[in-house]
Amino acid sequence: MQVLITGCTSGIGRALTAAFQERGDTVWATGQRLAELERIAAEDGWGRVELRTLDVTDADAWDRVVSEMESSGRSPDVVCNVAGYLLPALVEATTVRDVDLHIDVNVKGVILGTRRCAQSMLAAGRGHIINIASLAGMSAVPGLSLYSASKFAVRGFSLSVAQELRGRGVAVTVVCPDAVQTPMLDLQLDYEESALVFSGARALSTADVCAAITGRVLRDRPLEVALPGWRGVLARIGGAAPGVAAASEPLLRRVGRLNLERARRARSGV
Repeated sequence: MQVLITGCTSGIGRALTAAFQERGDTVWATGQRLAELERIAAEDGWGRVELRTLDVTDADAWDRVVSEMESSGRSPDVVCNVAGYLLPALVEATTVRDVDLHIDVNVKGVILGTRRCAQSMLAAGRGHIINIASLAGMSAVPGLSLYSASKFAVRGFSLSVAQELRGRGVAVTVVCPDAVQTPMLDLQLDYEESALVFSGARALSTADVCAAITGRVLRDRPLEVALPGWRGVLARIGGAAPGVAAASEPLLRRVGRLNLERARRARSGV
């Protein structure tokens, strides 16, 4: 298969590149800076991975990369829209730039990528679009209002497009993970606003997410996958009954603060 992945310079995108390569797929790994992709490719031993620059907020950039894939003789079989942005803040402390980055990268990037890849896949009569949302896109997370809003948008868009493409050979799956141990999570250690993010028993590893995508998601092509499942159930309840989520927020925040302090101590070696 030909697999196109965004956000490959860190976190889930970086891990997915290795996972698909190990399967024997032809991977097109993208990021904003080619030099950084080349450094990571050397560090991780990616081998014959195709490296391309891609600003996910730029429709022309998407067209350039997908057209190059088509010219190579095969349109993308799978696209993983992974690239994302997060900066914790209470709403009154957010800047216009914060708003732009959350919406442009997390929402516009996924929409543009889905749109261009769907065109290519429909012409070929097959394909699978995998969009990374979050449990924060199923149940609102105070302190991450911009991120939560953007991931609600990704989830709603993905579920809508899945119905549009159903029956035409192209599947869409939205994957909603809990906190994942990535540089994005490390960044949140410095923000009290992120306490709820740490309210789970443990952070997922990128290997957990990769195993779900290269396993169940590719095999069954479900509409939606929440990781882990039990936290997905809680998120669905919170999303369907916001009053219940609001009532449970103080307890979850206390748990999250304790876990956040443990993580900070572990980082400092105390």
